[in-house]
Amino acid sequence: MKTHTIRRAVLPGVAALALALSACSASNEGGDAEESTGGVEAGSLSGQYTIGGASSQEAAQVAWTTGFTEVQPDVTMTYEPVGSGGGRENFIAGGYIVAGSDSYLTDDEGELSAATERCGGDAPIQIPNYVSPIAVIFNVDGVDELNLSPETLGAIFAGDITQWDDPAIAETNADADLPDAPINAVHRSDESGTTGNFTNYLSVRTPDTWTAGEVETWPSEFGGEGAQGTSGVVSAVTDGQNAIGYADASQAGDLAVANIGVGDEFVGPTPEAAANILEVSPQAENAGEQQLIFDLDYNTEESGTYPIVLTSYMLACPSYEDQAEADVAKAYLSYILSDEGQDFAASEAGSAPLADSLQEEALAIVETISAG
Repeated sequence: MKTHTIRRAVLPGVAALALALSACSASNEGGDAEESTGGVEAGSLSGQYTIGGASSQEAAQVAWTTGFTEVQPDVTMTYEPVGSGGGRENFIAGGYIVAGSDSYLTDDEGELSAATERCGGDAPIQIPNYVSPIAVIFNVDGVDELNLSPETLGAIFAGDITQWDDPAIAETNADADLPDAPINAVHRSDESGTTGNFTNYLSVRTPDTWTAGEVETWPSEFGGEGAQGTSGVVSAVTDGQNAIGYADASQAGDLAVANIGVGDEFVGPTPEAAANILEVSPQAENAGEQQLIFDLDYNTEESGTYPIVLTSYMLACPSYEDQAEADVAKAYLSYILSDEGQDFAASEAGSAPLADSLQEEALAIVETISAG
């Protein structure tokens, strides 16, 4: 049996979730299964494939890899939450047939050209698989609800606001009993698409405070506590005292989440509020026929829109030298984008399903994957 892998990682809670998802999926009939895997015949594929990328996608990918075995039982898919940077790196190197990233490929560091070369000279497929809010998680003594303006949020993570009872925080939290205590701001220590999206928001909305621009690696001059991966940030905030951090909302667990100022209101990180951002955002200027990539409108004042989101993307090649790889990539991405796959991600990971029109566009791109 063929195995495609660079490294292995243990996903927490996979066994328990696998049992639950298998029970939910067992009722699928063959016809529905084929529709969910891009027309590839159900049960026709086999092999072990290790893919990976953004750790924020872990919960959704556990659901998808498990659900996929219901329609292709001889295929074992394993997702490694190595971070967006690691996912792109392994995809470019040929270790992953597909990869997950929380930001689309650019040539700022030559990644787009390198991925094009990996795909035999064709620009890689880049399609959204879901939209998810990046929650500002906090664990502050005596505080259950927190409203933060963009300017205040930027100043906290830039290290300019260091006390919880700072006047800028108190101004938007009149009813909160803010402690006279230092702020423990937690950030990702690894290269991260979540960090990239979070800092992109800060650079657009509060450029006078957040001066580092959009970065996937945290700038050391802003200090704070670093933690590895999404789970590391969540653990650091959970176990820390008077801590605040940022993480994919699907993995925030029981932590409190802040409401962020949008126009005249403060909006929480619900899937519905996050999904609204794509409705007001344009596609990226360099998007080609095989790319559905977006430049998010962080300046929106649209009511009910949560502005700090990541659009999770899947990367693939338009064609593969190996027919089996082409079939598995096509089938797996089609499953992710199917109604069943989108429902799994929403229920198990708290993500916002793609709008019907966007889902159809992405599926049409995946349908073109071939071998040759």
